[in-house]
Amino acid sequence: MQRPRVAPYLTVSPAAGAIAFYTAAFGAQQRALMPSMDGMRIAHCELAINGGSVMLADVFPELGHARMPLPGEQVTASVSLEYDKAHEVDEIVTRATQLGAKVETQPTNTFWGTRYAALRDPFGHRWILNAPLDSSGG
Repeated sequence: MQRPRVAPYLTVSPAAGAIAFYTAAFGAQQRALMPSMDGMRIAHCELAINGGSVMLADVFPELGHARMPLPGEQVTASVSLEYDKAHEVDEIVTRATQLGAKVETQPTNTFWGTRYAALRDPFGHRWILNAPLDSSGG
């Protein structure tokens, strides 16, 4: 499978916990995993999510890599996921919140014609979910 030409790269610790969350909440499938030399952290992981890729790694301050969000700090970048059916947005929000995500915007039908929701994963990253409104209105 060819990689998308643009993919977000998240710094998240523990990366193993984030991989488990993204797998359970978003149906992610692991494409690549590279453990670090210390055997304690993940140096690189690529996940296939909804037809795209999200890459992630633990924080490596000794290499000058970006730090992870501090507790309570709002991450300014977001990952947007587009779905085919409006009910998928609701299902993912339900599943993600059961796994520890915090809803920022409950699933709602928007004036721009999508079923929309936004949430923060347990690691501080923001996820935006959209799907076209179907003929039943949601």
